[in-house]
Amino acid sequence: MDTAPESRQISTIEQSLIEGQVTEALRTCYDPEIPVNIHEMGLIYDVRVALDGGVLITMTLTSPSCPAAQSLPREVESKVHGIPGVTAVKVNVVWEPQWNPSMMSEAARLELGM
Repeated sequence: MDTAPESRQISTIEQSLIEGQVTEALRTCYDPEIPVNIHEMGLIYDVRVALDGGVLITMTLTSPSCPAAQSLPREVESKVHGIPGVTAVKVNVVWEPQWNPSMMSEAARLELGM
């Protein structure tokens, strides 16, 4: 007899709902030097929600020497982990492709006067 708890799989609808909630959570994270959220800045490259509720976020920073290099990925992880249905969060910080201002949304460019 197996006494290990069964892992629950979520539906594709639940995956989509969680992905939307992750996007909203990311819109509350800001690089401390720039008054635009990291989603609109184009710092989020990918969000994947697994069938077990785990979330994988691939992101970058404006530069490797960004002062928020330690704090921003932890903030992302913390905010996403607080979303109902999320069982685990992994944040991968990558440097390719290198971020540049053309990755910002039109709204971010307008906010920054670009």
